[in-house]
Amino acid sequence: MAATKRMTVSQALVEFLGHQWTVDGDIRERTIPGMIGIFGHGNVAGIGQALKQANVDEPDLMPYYQARNEQAMVHQAVGYARMHRRRATLASAASVGPGAANMLTAAALATTNRLPALLLPSDTFATRVADPVLQQLEQPWDIGLTVNDAFRPLSRFFDRVQRPEQLYSIALAALRVLTDPVETGAVTIALPEDVQAEAIDVPVEFLQDREWHIRRPVPERAPLARAVAAIRAARAPFIVAGGGVLYSGAEDQLRALVEATGIPVGTSQAGGGSLVWDHPQNLGGVGATGTLAANRLAAGADVVIGIGTRYSDFTTASRTAFQNPDVVFVNINVASFDAYKHGTQLPVIADAREALTALAAALEGYAVPAEHAERIAREKAGWDALVDEAFAPTGRALPGQPEIIGAVQSASAPEDVVVQAAGSLPGDLHKLWRVRDPLGYHVEYAFSCMGYEIAGGLGAKRGLMADGDDRDVIVMVGDGSYLMLNTELVTAVAEGIKLIVVLIQNHGYASIGHLSETVGSERFGTLYREYDPAAKNFQGEDILPVDLAMNARSYGMDVLEIEPGASALDDLRAAMATAKASERATLIHINSDPLVYAPEGEGWWDVPVAEVSTLESTRHAREEYVAQQAAQKPLLG
Repeated sequence: MAATKRMTVSQALVEFLGHQWTVDGDIRERTIPGMIGIFGHGNVAGIGQALKQANVDEPDLMPYYQARNEQAMVHQAVGYARMHRRRATLASAASVGPGAANMLTAAALATTNRLPALLLPSDTFATRVADPVLQQLEQPWDIGLTVNDAFRPLSRFFDRVQRPEQLYSIALAALRVLTDPVETGAVTIALPEDVQAEAIDVPVEFLQDREWHIRRPVPERAPLARAVAAIRAARAPFIVAGGGVLYSGAEDQLRALVEATGIPVGTSQAGGGSLVWDHPQNLGGVGATGTLAANRLAAGADVVIGIGTRYSDFTTASRTAFQNPDVVFVNINVASFDAYKHGTQLPVIADAREALTALAAALEGYAVPAEHAERIAREKAGWDALVDEAFAPTGRALPGQPEIIGAVQSASAPEDVVVQAAGSLPGDLHKLWRVRDPLGYHVEYAFSCMGYEIAGGLGAKRGLMADGDDRDVIVMVGDGSYLMLNTELVTAVAEGIKLIVVLIQNHGYASIGHLSETVGSERFGTLYREYDPAAKNFQGEDILPVDLAMNARSYGMDVLEIEPGASALDDLRAAMATAKASERATLIHINSDPLVYAPEGEGWWDVPVAEVSTLESTRHAREEYVAQQAAQKPLLG
């Protein structure tokens, strides 16, 4: 008879998770090296008790981390997973009802970004012995429906442990999805509060070390041959490098390919760091927030080689970036869902590293024509000069965001990680931030979730610390995103985790304010102003008397305030030096002029404009929209 161990479901799950290992070639690491949790009546006697017991009996089995917001827990897990190239993530445990519902946004973020996160929301009684319990959602047309069913469309895997015996198959299936490069995203195991505390005789085999080997499929011969033939016939090829390059650890293979062939590279937001910024073939970001150099080369490309990209509307500039009428797309992706996008007839379904290795061997002797190589160098030099100009201090009392980015960049180390997610900063960083390390750029721009920045940055720092990596994580955040979710600053202070937060105060939603102007809405509802009862809007001149620096200071953060004036950028660089020299979490507060923009990159983003309006601004915006829309293609290639 197989050996068993009497345990509760929660105790068994915690011990099971503590023995899971991800293997990626020569790298072997814990798949779930820790759990973040907020306890309520739905999980305090289940997961909460199991974590306490593990802390006493075997402290290293499943370290527990405290959080202040359930959404932020999952954001931390995503940031952690990014730094570990999807090999490891954190589990997030929430109580029943609102605690679970708070994780929904972050579940969608994890799935959209193809980054693993394990969610353990508590559920109402499986026995229904006390229905309706506190915080239970009731629907008369489906009594069995709970808040947690909302996770189904947001998760790559969802199941509910209705009986203790179901734990084994559910846990194993969850780990399979979590470690699968094609399927990964939010993995949700709903845990009814009564089942969490039920006892079961657990087979010891279930609790032993288990390895999950990441699949790295090689390209099939025929699809690779077709792709090679198309590239060899190209006179103006162009590579779009996405996050899959980094998750595969393929940056060396990408560099070898482009150095041998001269093919230029444009990166998606997730692909930032695929090549260092000053590599001759790196033209920077491509698409709606891309650089002038990348977008001009993309516009005339006859073969576009997408590597590990999901081809979002920002990457394709809403299908206007690639204007060559005869353009052909070679889509290299481990997921067929992404490889077949936009009508390509040349999908290569394979791991990025394996595909690049095979591609380099098959393209031996091929190089772009000399005149194309000259244009690549010319466009890159021109863009680099524009960035230098954008970074140059103007002496204004309120510096523009490009100047602030330049000052932070100059004060950072090459290996430092910049973290961002929403607002005008992602676009400016995509154009301007000079990435010098494969892990140095983490802009969450698949879901672009306001409030991700601080929690995601904290998770990224945890991920680095787990590897003994002491590089700094620099979170750049606007006041709009800061107000959405800032409470994990308390977590950083509580655990003594060093985080550098650069808070750019512009008194409103700078990005949507600018977008509002382009669609003819005149920045309506985008300014942080006191309510004007006469005009019945927030468009007045009275700025809100909100002190975000004081807010951060009240959390226990070290706070450095940059006063407006001609020396603001010098003071910012000095503050960065102080923050980097400190061992404590530090927030730097600086005011900016939201009307100073980064250099134009000739990218477009499709945001529909009202067809009819009484506003002249909207009518004019509609005319411009229709003109831009004319360049949009129904299929890419």
